[in-house]
Amino acid sequence: MARPARPSDAPAQSEIARLVELVQMTIPPIHPAGLPFIAGGLGIAAAGRRRRWVRNAGLSAAGACALFFRHPPRVPPTREGVVVAPADGRVTLIERVVPPAELNLSDQPMTRISIFLSVFDAHVQRAPVTGEVVSIKYQPGRFGSAERDEASTENERNSVWIRTADGVDVVAVQIAGLIARRIVCSANVGDKVAIGDTYGLIRFGSRLDTYLPADATVLVEIGQRAIGGETVLAELPR
Repeated sequence: MARPARPSDAPAQSEIARLVELVQMTIPPIHPAGLPFIAGGLGIAAAGRRRRWVRNAGLSAAGACALFFRHPPRVPPTREGVVVAPADGRVTLIERVVPPAELNLSDQPMTRISIFLSVFDAHVQRAPVTGEVVSIKYQPGRFGSAERDEASTENERNSVWIRTADGVDVVAVQIAGLIARRIVCSANVGDKVAIGDTYGLIRFGSRLDTYLPADATVLVEIGQRAIGGETVLAELPR
């Protein structure tokens, strides 16, 4: 028979619960795509436990993968008509260009905001707006440096076209980089996504391009750091 809880147990349990909550807030969860990589590093550490350099290498690899595949919780803005950054990183380009040809959108130029993700940034991608996924197009290509201007058209990429309830089209493009060789997209055509929802991942350094209507009001500057799911890139026309 279990021992009944004594009154003195309640404060201790409360402290433990607060400690667990603090740890959960401090250490972000891991995206499921990273678990095999972390397990591989831990496996190497276990196999080489009698050799310190092997054990340390395995633990370091597991730690690096846990950092890379972190999936921190984010709180998107509640006001309507805004576009948030689809990823963490640095704003590198703001320009007007024709959207990706594979989407068969109009040839009218759109505003493109590019965000470069270093290997130290969280690499999950988040929906820039609330709406319905109209089209998803994968385009094979090169694996050049994602910081170059031509990466938007020459590198391997995956475009997700979202239409808001007001009929405004926004496109988020995952672009593979020099080190990134795997684009993951969990969204499907017809899905309803909410602003800030996680929909994808790019492994090991990459870039995100967001295409907006040309008359959207851009609220970021080149060189600014963006937080995926929270930083407001622009306000959509009304």
